[in-house]
Order: sequence, then structure tokens, then C-alpha cells
Amino acid sequence: MSTDISIKKGLDIKLKGAAKPTVEAAINSKYFAVKPSDFHGVIPKLILKEGQAVKAGQPIFFDKSNEDVKFVSPVSGKIIEIARGEKRKILSIKIEADSTQEYMDHGVLNVDTASQEEIKSKLLASGCWAFIKQRPYDIIAGVNSEPKSIFISAHATAPLAASCDVVLKGQEEVIQIALTALSKLTKGNVHVGVPNSEGSVFSGMKNIVTHRVKGPHPSGNVGTLINKIDPVNKGEVVWTLSPQDLVIIGKLLKTGQFDATRVIAFCGSSVSEPRYMTTKIGAELATILYDKGIEQSAHVRIIMGNVLTGKKSAPDGFIDFYNNSLTVIPEGDDYELFGWNKPVFNKISSTRALTFSWMFPNKEYDLNTNTNGEHRAFVVTGNYEEVFPLDIYPMQLLKSCMYKDLDEMETLGMYEVAPEDFALTEFICVSKQPHQEIIREGLDLMIKEIG
Repeated sequence: MSTDISIKKGLDIKLKGAAKPTVEAAINSKYFAVKPSDFHGVIPKLILKEGQAVKAGQPIFFDKSNEDVKFVSPVSGKIIEIARGEKRKILSIKIEADSTQEYMDHGVLNVDTASQEEIKSKLLASGCWAFIKQRPYDIIAGVNSEPKSIFISAHATAPLAASCDVVLKGQEEVIQIALTALSKLTKGNVHVGVPNSEGSVFSGMKNIVTHRVKGPHPSGNVGTLINKIDPVNKGEVVWTLSPQDLVIIGKLLKTGQFDATRVIAFCGSSVSEPRYMTTKIGAELATILYDKGIEQSAHVRIIMGNVLTGKKSAPDGFIDFYNNSLTVIPEGDDYELFGWNKPVFNKISSTRALTFSWMFPNKEYDLNTNTNGEHRAFVVTGNYEEVFPLDIYPMQLLKSCMYKDLDEMETLGMYEVAPEDFALTEFICVSKQPHQEIIREGLDLMIKEIG
């Protein structure tokens, strides 16, 4: 079954440095790290200690507020460091990998005959539950929550985002296993958004409802899919997953092993040869960066994720748990004299005020991280509504988060959104307000006060 979704509002940001559709193996990383900060709202409680050996897929900590949710090691090896911050907060668990990998056996599960409880128990014990997020709040799904539907967006529209056709190629069997398992965890449907073209990896798959999506970014956001198909109201829950996480879940159910292999899009205008790299969750960034032509002295911004929603990373960082792209672009610490008062030809803008990007819709730009302005109070321009396709008033919702009016936040649709839904409004914001940070703080307030 397939239905079409057409999005009119939005803005495509075409940047130089898209990854070529060729996949190479990255140099095997010697060190890996699991960072509790990747899992928003999780308070880690260690199971293993520094100096202990660990197998790939073996739990190393659990969520203090919910002991059933386990987090596992991506590789086998030895825990060599548990880095701590203020008040002994756990920052990362660093693992020295073995030359030959040994996997913990979680047992094979036949999803066609398995019950809902068997599937849920398997995902919780193996660490795969962490791949499932929920709306509201954009956090790891509650163990006892009952989703009215599950959403997966396989339509990548973010700037330089990894193509699902590339990262999922050849994985159809395990993806189908994962989809069958997920379909038993909801009374509703598993909705999958795919590009408005032929030949999707999800074509012909069972136990899902596919939606052919067309339109500019953020038509590929899972939040847009939710809003157009099955919006979230108070008291309701939906689950979301990333397409590539289906591969790990499917392999776990088929083989009993947690295989943390991931295909990363190594991209950006500062990358000499953008391409896809096969690596593992938690691997060192240096094994990709310096092996592929990024000089250690280069004046660049390393972003774990895409340029709109990704996080700034240090060169000695590690692959995040959820991201499947590594973007490198020039650092923006230069300033233009009278840059606000002269025609601009080399930047993207949603307006036509002294800018001309609207005349060249297919032009690719080499942008840096400069914000081209300073933080100021909100300016009412109506620009947010032009690129925000959800049936929500974006500025009013942002303001209600800032003055912490819970009733107004509920009324304006806070249960439905995640920070990434406001990445594009943040990009075009003339006031340079941190929209994603404001939404995240608002969601955290709702969790604390409403639960």
C-alpha cells in the first residue's frame, strides 16, 4: 500500500561536497567509545568496571530510571577508561578493541512466530531498544508505552545527508525482519516515507505502509511524516526509527549478534574526496578524517551529522550512536565589511533582499559556519512559516517555550515536535535565535512537569 505526500513549504540547501555513491572500508579503529550524552535524558548506571573485558553486544550500563533499557559495547575488547566530568558524571566509556571480534550471543528469534513480549525482551536485552525513539519528547521510547503507529523516513532531504539507497543497499532481508518485528509492537501501522521515485529499498516490503514524499527539505524529516499522517495529541505516543538502525535490529534478530557496523557519509566542501565509509558506532573519527586528506592543522568545522542538526566534534572524537554522516566545512570566523548592505551572490537566502540564490535553484554553495549576524530579539517577518510545513505556529511555540507556559505549549503542538523540526527555521532566522536549543529545553521542562 502506498500514498503520496506533497510538501510545498521548505527550503533545499544545496552544498558542495556531496558523497559519491561508492562505499569504502575505513581503517579499523583501535579505540571505541560509548557516550551516555548520545542518549538524551538517560542517567547511566555502570554494569562493568574499568579494566574488565567485554564482548561486542554485551551491556556496559543501563538507564538508572529504567533498568530494563541496556546499552551495549559496539566491539569486543577491554574497557581502558571511564571518563568522568563534574559531580562524577560519566562522559564516556573508552574501549580498546580486540584484533579478532567476539560477539555476545543474544539468541536467534523467528519474528514470524514470536510474540510481542518476546520481541520486546530481545530488543531490550541486546541494546537495540535504544534505536527506538518516541514522540512526544524525542527520547528513547518508554518500555511500557504503546505506540499508535511507528514512523521511519527513508527520504533524506537534509543538506549532504546520506542516501538511504546507498547505505541500505543489499540489506533488504534483514530490513524486512526488523519491519516484521516492529509491526508486532504496535496496533497501528508502520509508516515509511520514501522518495517520489522508483526503485526504493522498501518497494514491495511487507507489514508497512509506504508514502511517496516529494517537496523541499524538511519533507524528509520524520516529524513532517508524522504531522501529515498521524499527528500526536495529548496522551498519545508514536515511535520513530532511522532506516539504517533497521539493519542492526534485523541482524540481531537473525543472527543473535549486535553488529554495530554503519555506513557513514563522509562529506562537505573541505573533504577532497567525499564518499561513503563503512565503520562502526563509536569508532574514532581520526581513522576517517586523517586517512582521507583532512590536515590536522586545517581550519575546518567537524560536524557529527548534517550541517543543520549535527553536533560540533573534536578531531579526537568518536562516531555518535545515532548519526550516519560526518561533515567537514570551513570554519566561519571571518567578517565582511558592510556585509549586510551589499548584494550577496555566494550565499543561500529564503528572501530576495539583496540576495540572488532564488535565481539559481540548482547551484551548489560552499558555505562556512559564520552566522552572518548577531543574536537579537525575535523579529516578526513571517519567514518561519514559509519553510515550516507542519500545521503549527513556529514562532508562537518558540516563545511559549522561552517563557515556560506549559498550557500554551500543549495547545500549540509541543507533543508532536523535536528539535530537528526547527533546524531550518533556525537557519533562516534573522534574529539568530537557537531554535533547536529552545525546543529541547521546552521538551525537558514538559518531561519534568508533566511526565
